Amino acid sequence: MSDTDGKKTLGLGGQGGQVKQSFSHGRTKSVVVEKKRKRVVVPKAGAQPGAAAGKPAGAPKSDPSRRPAGISEAEMERRLKALAAAKAREAEEAEARAAEEKAREEERQRRREEAEAREREEREREAALRAKEEEDARAKAEAEERKARKAAPAAEQTAPAAPDAPLSERSRPAGADARKPAKRQDDDRGGRPSKPREEGGRRSGKLTLNDALTGGGGRERSLAAMKRKQERARQKAMGQTQSREKVVREVQLPETIVVQELANRMAERAADVVKALMKMGVMATMNQSIDADTAEIIIEEFGHKMVRVSDSDVEQVIEQVEDNPEDLKPRPPIITIMGHVDHGKTSLLDAIRKTNVVSGEAGGITQHIGAYQVTTESGAVLSFLDTPGHAAFTSMRARGANVTDIVVLVVAADDSVMPQTIEAINHARAAKVPMIVAINKCDKPAADPNKVRTELLQHEVVVEAMSGDVQDVEVSAVTGKGLDQLLEAIALQAEILELKANPDRAAMGAVIEAQLDVGRGPVATVLVQNGTLRRGDIFVVGEQWGKVRALMNDQGQRVDEAGPSVPVEVLGLNGTPEAGDVLNVVETEAQAREIAEYRQQAAKDKRAAAGAATTLEQLMAKAKEDKDVAELPVLVKADVQGSAEAIVQALEKIGNDEVRVRVLHYGVGAITDTDVGLAEASGAPIIGFNVRANASARNSANQKGVELRYYSIIYDLVDDIKAAASGLLSAEVRENFIGYAEIREVFKVTGVGKVAGCLVTEGVARRSAGVRLLRDNVVIHEGTLKTLKRFKDEVKEVQSGQECGMAFENYDDIRPKDVIEIFEREEVERTLS
Repeated sequence: MSDTDGKKTLGLGGQGGQVKQSFSHGRTKSVVVEKKRKRVVVPKAGAQPGAAAGKPAGAPKSDPSRRPAGISEAEMERRLKALAAAKAREAEEAEARAAEEKAREEERQRRREEAEAREREEREREAALRAKEEEDARAKAEAEERKARKAAPAAEQTAPAAPDAPLSERSRPAGADARKPAKRQDDDRGGRPSKPREEGGRRSGKLTLNDALTGGGGRERSLAAMKRKQERARQKAMGQTQSREKVVREVQLPETIVVQELANRMAERAADVVKALMKMGVMATMNQSIDADTAEIIIEEFGHKMVRVSDSDVEQVIEQVEDNPEDLKPRPPIITIMGHVDHGKTSLLDAIRKTNVVSGEAGGITQHIGAYQVTTESGAVLSFLDTPGHAAFTSMRARGANVTDIVVLVVAADDSVMPQTIEAINHARAAKVPMIVAINKCDKPAADPNKVRTELLQHEVVVEAMSGDVQDVEVSAVTGKGLDQLLEAIALQAEILELKANPDRAAMGAVIEAQLDVGRGPVATVLVQNGTLRRGDIFVVGEQWGKVRALMNDQGQRVDEAGPSVPVEVLGLNGTPEAGDVLNVVETEAQAREIAEYRQQAAKDKRAAAGAATTLEQLMAKAKEDKDVAELPVLVKADVQGSAEAIVQALEKIGNDEVRVRVLHYGVGAITDTDVGLAEASGAPIIGFNVRANASARNSANQKGVELRYYSIIYDLVDDIKAAASGLLSAEVRENFIGYAEIREVFKVTGVGKVAGCLVTEGVARRSAGVRLLRDNVVIHEGTLKTLKRFKDEVKEVQSGQECGMAFENYDDIRPKDVIEIFEREEVERTLS
């Protein structure tokens, strides 16, 4: 207790803080509670009523005479608001406790009901077991009675009646007295076994899942089974032999067959088949394979008929079936956009789709084949395929031309006809599909459409403007000029073709692209050509098979089915198929697996035959060639199957008589430890195209000295490998990875956009460095940072283990758990080792 300037203060100490009570002129003003640097004013009796719940908006200021000494008006208002917030939190906690108590009570009630249900089931099961025991006892008693009746005549012959017995007793059989009570007992039961029943004649108890699986719960044998049992017992009692008629089956016999499968096809026991093989001197278990001649002898010995089939006969289930003309219905046309690189193919398709795909492509060029479906203003549905224009993607363009109905040849008005333009013309002619020429970039000052028309004459392409039969339209992807005329030309050409398909048959389509997604597994982009592909269908595609788990359209939405001319992403494959494979729907999973296994074996045999040297001259020539030619071994991993295929084809063309590039292995997906091990054994670098190595693979590569090279543009990849193989190594721009950051949270900031709250996990993050956004080890975006902040300050760099905020320049699609890769580019001189 202290007294200062006429005021008395009472101090009360506690664990959560300190309570002080002030007295001024004999009147209590307030109680102030201090906890962890916070002071909350609790009004006492006689205090102002409005201060208890906080001063509302627009209320007059607090009376200075009512405030404690040394407390400002703002501080008083803050304390009142803190008091109101504390009361609100207390009310919320009370509600939460009440809800939790209610949930606990409901859980206790549910457990009581479950316990009662289990006890009820136990009682019913015990009643059923008692009924079954009574029935078994009754059946045993009846069997003993029948045995006694059969033994009665013999007993009568061997044991005559006593001489002093009455005549009626001497003439009665010995078992008559025994049969009479039994007959009366059967009559009392109505001649049928008694079993416990409830009122209304229903079986007592209920049939649970456990009873059904274990055979309990009062289940009885069928009437047919009882008749068969009685017939067998009668034949056995009469001494008759039970003969069963032999069922002769036609057994399909391939070139090799497993013993167990042979027994299944003959409907014989596998042990009997193994015994027959041992008698022939063939020691084979049921899991081993035997040749067709041995299997033929076994089939004849068991009395069956043999039908020889070939391994290729398994594919007969997917033979083409001719559709009836009345079943055909109109389908949307499939249009492929083709042309030279950087002539505006994707930009033109973007203008039609009103999207912006080009900005997401590395280097501004398309390196994947894309499938889209567009609905025009007139209501017509069109399916577009966008193909790359780079020289390395020849197979992609050929694949697009083979599955298309109409080819739109895009030629830049300021660049005219180029090599890939000529190649696209040849692909369209080989596929025998009509062509429409779209002269793009007509908005540029250097545009000369007539020059394009004239140069097309050299390749036998005569447009309508020059009295030919090929439609030509002048368009501009920037201004939108001529887009309506282009769509009208496509609609006119589709109407002339009269495209029809049968949507009610089993689906058949072509794989446009395939990739290995970390979260979804193998994913194939399929263009359905005939029939309807539905969720749950079993299919075979190339050397892979699967069951449709999900279908995604070009906008990323889930659909239940896809009709003719509809591009969809198919999930549910057991492996990544090759781009260009044909998808066929089959009836059963066994058929799909059998076809896939046959195709895998055929491809394996073909590869083995292609790489085998059969003669001594071939062996010597191959050894001499390997000795004279220097090889540059590489491993290639890409994000999609089409890109990997194009890269391999481009690398195989590099080289001459003295040097060549040998691709040891290529595939899709992130770089793994297996790839690093193979690269170390071969002394080869690993090339990652739009993919990255996972953490363990990065560590293994650093330890083993394996070089990892990452590329996102095929130009740079091919040029770099060509320079390395030829020895013309000039200064190159090398990327040094200086750090990695993981996005923990994403915030929206007004005026800035989305900001990623990151933790620098490795190295250092610099404001001036380049960044890449990785999602599941696949590059999503590459660019620069708009801002790099540490707390509220803009900083130049952030060290490992510290948190920071990052925002990308012109990019907002960031998510938690994404990884930001920070790198710096520098020029270094390289030399051939």
